[in-house]
Amino acid sequence: MDGELIVWDAAGRLAFERLQNRLARRGAGAALAAEEWPAHFVAFDILAHPAAGLPDLRPRPYSERRQVLLDVLADVGPPIVPVWSTTDRDGALLWYEALEGTGAEGIVAKPLRSAYRAGRVWSKIRHADTVDATVVGFTGTPRHPKALAVRLPDGRIALSQRLTTALASVVAPHLVPQSGRAVPTAGDSYTPATGDVVVEVVAGTTRHAVVTVVRLR
Repeated sequence: MDGELIVWDAAGRLAFERLQNRLARRGAGAALAAEEWPAHFVAFDILAHPAAGLPDLRPRPYSERRQVLLDVLADVGPPIVPVWSTTDRDGALLWYEALEGTGAEGIVAKPLRSAYRAGRVWSKIRHADTVDATVVGFTGTPRHPKALAVRLPDGRIALSQRLTTALASVVAPHLVPQSGRAVPTAGDSYTPATGDVVVEVVAGTTRHAVVTVVRLR
């Protein structure tokens, strides 16, 4: 299944910081965090169901994959649940308005006939003014990055604000450093990195040379 882990706070809002904190913990600390901040898995899609004779569902239209996903999770229930879905525009707009207070990013529109493939075949209607950016480098060390150099959608490369300890620990395992140094349009030099690492950044800050990283995608 394709999906996302989420953690709720006491006020019923999505708590990305707590999720990142959990991912950074090990051993007894991880067990304690799991008890204190239980996670849910929201399933967006299903890629295969070998037990039902469906070893590869990716070429099938989303409408078929959605039904298989619902069948698989019919008797499972929380903490593993399918994402809400509707073909009713008014219903989707109601969700969009009602979920904003929970910290949800927004809603996603996906063509019913689309196959599952690399790259986006869907559109996101966001509440927050955020964008996805590709990581091209970092400051600090690969194990303890201080900030990220990201390529913004308009092609500019900018350094992020300092990462939180929890976010740095989540991003670090995905960084593949390269030799040499590079310099963005403005800011300090950074160590180049390769890899398909994408982060979400606050778009309200992208008019300037510094961006704020929200989370790893």
